[in-house]
Amino acid sequence: DSSKLTSLVADYNLVKTMRASILVLGPMLAKYGEAKVSLPGGCAIGTRPVNLHLKALEDLGATIEVKNGYIYAHAETLVGTDIYFDQVTVTATENVLMAATLAKGTTTIHNAAQEPEVSDLCRCLNSMGAKISGIGTSTLIIEGVKHLNGVKYSVCPDRIEVGTYLVAAAITGGSITVKNIHHQSMRATLGKLIEAGADIKTENNSITLDMKGRRPKAVNIKTSAYPNFPTDMQAQFTALNAIADGHGSITETIFENRFMHVPELSRMGADLTLEGNTVVCKGVKSLTGAHLMATDLRASASLVLAGLAAQGTTTIDRVYHLDRGYETIEEKLKLLGAQIERVQD
Repeated sequence: DSSKLTSLVADYNLVKTMRASILVLGPMLAKYGEAKVSLPGGCAIGTRPVNLHLKALEDLGATIEVKNGYIYAHAETLVGTDIYFDQVTVTATENVLMAATLAKGTTTIHNAAQEPEVSDLCRCLNSMGAKISGIGTSTLIIEGVKHLNGVKYSVCPDRIEVGTYLVAAAITGGSITVKNIHHQSMRATLGKLIEAGADIKTENNSITLDMKGRRPKAVNIKTSAYPNFPTDMQAQFTALNAIADGHGSITETIFENRFMHVPELSRMGADLTLEGNTVVCKGVKSLTGAHLMATDLRASASLVLAGLAAQGTTTIDRVYHLDRGYETIEEKLKLLGAQIERVQD
């Protein structure tokens, strides 16, 4: 409910820890004609410039200036146009979607991200009165409307959180059933788990994985935009490959600095070698618990998974990174039988 909004400033202290905070820019600009948003923070996993967001909003008619760590945006009126993204970008697609719903005329987004979360946002906006077509494709067409209405809407399940718990079962040779998940959105992840030796059954809105005590097999992975293998599952599968039978390689094509978990896994006894944007994994039979340092959200998850499979006790510092992507992960893992607890320094 934005009816009592008193400020159009997204302050640094509010947005410094989450990259997705940039997503307040488009809605505020569309609804109020101006916005001041701190340049976003979040995980240090490489260059994630906001220039694609800013150029697209300028194409819609906004005047934008970046100074002193803030984005200043102003627009008397946003006007629909053709937006061409040089590369697939989820958050820029979402920002333009939200801004264009209240623009005059028609906006067409070319090379739009096709992730399930983008499609879910489209459906949510349409339920509020927006007119968006092409959902699920790389071309989204938005016919501007004068206003949106409040609705009750349930967002789509988090396929990355689900994937993390599936890997938790796979890496420990266990079994798990996850309910209320759209398994159609997880084909790439499920395919690699099957390749790793997991028995997987999907029915209705649930996924059941059973390793039957088997050691996983090493897999080869190359991250890419949806519907291909998601970059947000790369670190978890690095941990899986670390204790798998055989050799596997994981190539990261989305971010250039997303292997900060590799040195930490190596401290546990993993045989991992970095070759440019690829990590070569020679599976070892077991890892040894160690004192580790979490560096970002998914790296944190990979260290937790490795700790579950390791012999002895693993202590992970700076686990606050986890809270950006997982709600009480330790409590959910306890329900699965893990011996895990969060302690205060």
